Parts: sequence; C-alpha cells; structure tokens
Amino acid sequence: MLALIAAFMVFVDGTIVNLALAQLASHLHASRSDLEWAVNAYTLSFAAVMLGAGAITDALGAKRAFVAGLLVFTASSAVCAAATSMLMLNVARLVQGAGSALLLPSALVLATASATDERMRHRLVGWWAAAGGIGMAAGPLLGGTLVALANWRAVFAVNVVIGIPAAVWSLRSMPTITRRPRRLDNAGMGAAAVLIGGLVFALIEAPAQGWVSPAIIAAAALALAGLVGFVWAERSTPAPLLPPGVYADRRFIATATQGALFNFAFYGLLFAMGLMLQQGRGLSALVSGLLFLPLTGLISIGAVYAAPLAQRIGRPAVLGIGQAVLATTLLAVAWASTASALWPLVLALVPAGFSSGLLVTTMTTQAIAAVEPALHGAASAAFNTSRQIGAAIGVATFGPLLGATHNLTDGFITCAIVAALATTVALLLTTLTQPASVPARAKGANG
Repeated sequence: MLALIAAFMVFVDGTIVNLALAQLASHLHASRSDLEWAVNAYTLSFAAVMLGAGAITDALGAKRAFVAGLLVFTASSAVCAAATSMLMLNVARLVQGAGSALLLPSALVLATASATDERMRHRLVGWWAAAGGIGMAAGPLLGGTLVALANWRAVFAVNVVIGIPAAVWSLRSMPTITRRPRRLDNAGMGAAAVLIGGLVFALIEAPAQGWVSPAIIAAAALALAGLVGFVWAERSTPAPLLPPGVYADRRFIATATQGALFNFAFYGLLFAMGLMLQQGRGLSALVSGLLFLPLTGLISIGAVYAAPLAQRIGRPAVLGIGQAVLATTLLAVAWASTASALWPLVLALVPAGFSSGLLVTTMTTQAIAAVEPALHGAASAAFNTSRQIGAAIGVATFGPLLGATHNLTDGFITCAIVAALATTVALLLTTLTQPASVPARAKGANG
C-alpha cells in the first residue's frame, strides 16, 4: 500500500502545480521564467537522479532508499508550502524532484517484494503503474480543487499531511529487502546532472536574458562539459549508468526519442493550457482542473487497452496509430481553442487523452523489450530520463511561445501546433521501432 501511495504522490506532483501557476504569478510576483522553473525544477532533478536511482536503491537497500526519498520529498514539500519567494519555492522543488526519483524505483521493488510467483508479480506491477497513472490524471483536478478551497500553498502542504504518517508507517511496518552489491557511478550521475541542468537553464532563461548573455553562454558551456564528462565517465567505469547494450539498439534509441517528443508535447501543453484557461480566459482553478480531465483522465483508459491492442496488431502499429491520432487531435485542440464556448475544446481533448494512454504504456513496454533482460533496469531508467528531459524542454519552449499575459489564445494555438509537429516527428520514427529481423510484409506482427 505504501508503495502505491508513493507512486501516486510522485506522479501527482508532476502535474498538480500547473493549476497553481496563475496564483503564483499573482501572490509571489512570478515572471514567466519563474513559473517555468516551478514546473521544471522538479522535472530536472527527477531526471538527473532517476538515471542512477536504481543503482542507489540496490546499494542502500529498498527500505532505506524509500524512507530517505520520502523524508526528502516531505521536507521539501513543507518548504514549498512555506515559501516566501519564487527562488525559495523553486530550490525546494529541485530537492523535491530528487526525493521523488529515489521513491519511484524503491517503491517498485517494495511493491513486488511480497509476490510469490511471476503472475502475482505482474499483477502488483500493474497496480503500481495504475497508481502512478491515477496520480498523473488526478494532478490537475486535485491542484485546481486545493487552490479553489484554500490557495497554492495547499498544493504542497497536502504532501506533508500524507508524507509524515507514511514515513512513520514505513519505518514501523515495511519489510527490509536484502541489499544487492552495486557500484555507484557517481561521476556519471554528476555529469548527467550538470548536462541536464545547464541545458534546461539555458532554454528557460535565454528568452529573458538573451542567447548571447554571459549566463546563457556559461550554462551552454556547462551543458557541453557535462556531456563530455558523461561520455568519459561511462567509458571509464565498469558499472556505467548507461551500458552500451542499451544505446546500441536502434529500437531503444527510436523509442526513447519518441518518449522525449511525447513528453515535450504533453507537458508543454499542460503548462500552456493551465495559464491560458486561467489568465487568458479568466476561469477559476477548479473549472480549469475539470477541463483537464478529458486529457489526463482518458490516459488511464487508453493504458488499459494498450496491451491487448499491441498483442493483436503489434507495438509499432499501436505507436503509429497513437501518434497519428494525437497529432491530428492536437491540431483540433488548436482550432477548438479559438471558439468562445468550451465544449469544442473538451471534445478535442478526449481522443488526445486516450491516444496518450496508448502511447505511454506501449512506449514503456517497447523500450524495455528492445534490450536483453539483464539491461531492463538500465533501459527503464534511461527511457524515463529521456521523457523527463523532453518534458523540461517542452515547458521551457512553450513558455515563450505562449506569449504575453493578456493575449494567450494566439500563443496557445502556436503551442498546440508545435506539439502536433513534435508528435509527427515521433510518428516518422515509428518505422525504426520495428525489429530488423522482421520482413517488411510482416510489419503488422508484434514487435
């Protein structure tokens, strides 16, 4: 149960803040780049730590990693709730993301620890994944409700209310899982953090500071140094974060790129839509949260149908159909946002949400299936990291595209079109997810 709660909390915090952005802009006088950091600080540290979180879980033991992640997540949430400036909030969000990255793999290990056979293990993994999916879907509605009933601080305070008893419960009743000897690639994790941090900082701050400002040039140089350092570290260590067998497979690379493009479009659109509905249309946080449901709520339903559909027509076919539907409906979302009534937007978001559910589940399965079983953990971490980087770049890109505070409709249309273009690029990569050994006439077979 604790593992399911943790998965729910981690994915809730990836989407819940979008409905608090308008109040943050008003109460803490946040600029557009400040608001982008409120979302991206969490995503950035989550991505940086996630790459090595599996190894950390093995080295510390699942229970220790879980408790440490939960305490970090809860304490940083309390700081977020008490923040008196955007700088204080965003630094706390950075720490919060690191805590989440520790929670996720350790929660999965603990969720499956009681499994007595492979069938039960798959069922427990399904429940864990469902808890995360429900959290992702519930985030905007929960955020809108908390902002409407109290204010933006409640969005973070709810984590403290849940986190403290969960930490006590885990210390008293959670079983200790035997640790597995695992060497940590500290140099690789550090270099990855520098690479991701420098890249995202440059993308967020460049529109305000200028692409040739000293800070942006320094951030770009830092990102380049992080890339060089990461390549060197991975080639030098006997236990790399990213084993060669993972990135040597073109199916994995293609699927990981599709995952990054999907998150670029999806999380960028969530950021733009939250501001467009509240600041652009003047809707309340609660109504805005309800309008997110067709998009986020249908993800869970699409995820349920993904596996049976993949068994029938093959994963590459599901990826192609899902991306074609999503790209088309994102264009419909752009058109619907020009209407004064809200129902066209609601209708357009329904197939977008369902196809997103198909894609998230199928891409995850495809990324893991592309490599040998011994590399499944590394492949899962690398795939999730690529998705988080895509999400951070999406928010950093869509913030400037959204435009001025009082003229957001045109900016939102631009964001939806860019999201559709990114999804179209992902669609073109689908052919690379097909196994090379399968003949062209059998491409409908399961990949």
